[in-house]
Amino acid sequence: MGVINTNDDSFFNESRFSDTDAVTKIEEMIRDGATIIDIGGVSSRPNAAVVSFEEELSRVQPILDLIKQKKLYEQVEFSIDSYAPEVIKYALDSGFKIVNDITGLANDEVCKLCGSYKATAVIMHMQGTPQTMQDNPSYNSILSDVYSFFQERMLKAQSFGIDDIILDVGIGFGKELDDNLLLIKYSEHLLTLEKRLLIGASRKSMIDKITPSQTQERLAGTLALHLEALRNGASVLRVHDVYEHHQVIEVQKRIDSV
Repeated sequence: MGVINTNDDSFFNESRFSDTDAVTKIEEMIRDGATIIDIGGVSSRPNAAVVSFEEELSRVQPILDLIKQKKLYEQVEFSIDSYAPEVIKYALDSGFKIVNDITGLANDEVCKLCGSYKATAVIMHMQGTPQTMQDNPSYNSILSDVYSFFQERMLKAQSFGIDDIILDVGIGFGKELDDNLLLIKYSEHLLTLEKRLLIGASRKSMIDKITPSQTQERLAGTLALHLEALRNGASVLRVHDVYEHHQVIEVQKRIDSV
């Protein structure tokens, strides 16, 4: 899952694009091996500014229109990274098939849209909101708490007729370093829920806490985390660097086949 951001405050500035530049990057990601492209107009980094749905839609609409006009959805699946019903509906009307909701389907209107459009729903776990999530997050047991959250939200999704669900543990969303590492190391525990697992640790600050580094210096750490996630059951990786991930996965597959 390649990442395209249309906002100015995404934590990794090389993932920010607009209009025709975004389409060029999308086409490059498809060539590099992406099977899903995730488009977002609002940053979800810690303490990110709250944005109205009107502003969010104005940011993503030009790209969504180009995707629809060029029928790029015939080449790859598109995911809308949003929890605003108005933005999600516009994306689904533009050929998008996946709703990537960091609030984990908290809003019934988002559930209704996913159900009526037969869209795939990505249910992400987050403690708090982007504005509060890193204010001393705590858990009784990170694995059990995330598992219980997924059970609850899956039942809600199914009650709205949502059949296809992907589970995202929410790396960095209301979690300390060890919480993130445990979720990656023991993600196999979540496979009993019988849904695809998504891990998105791409260039995140947890890498800086292990080995001090700027965002642009964290590709190696990202690849290490994502390879471990794949070994432990993840089947979707949300990444900024599609080519490098495709290469390392193909090399690993070749090693495993010997």
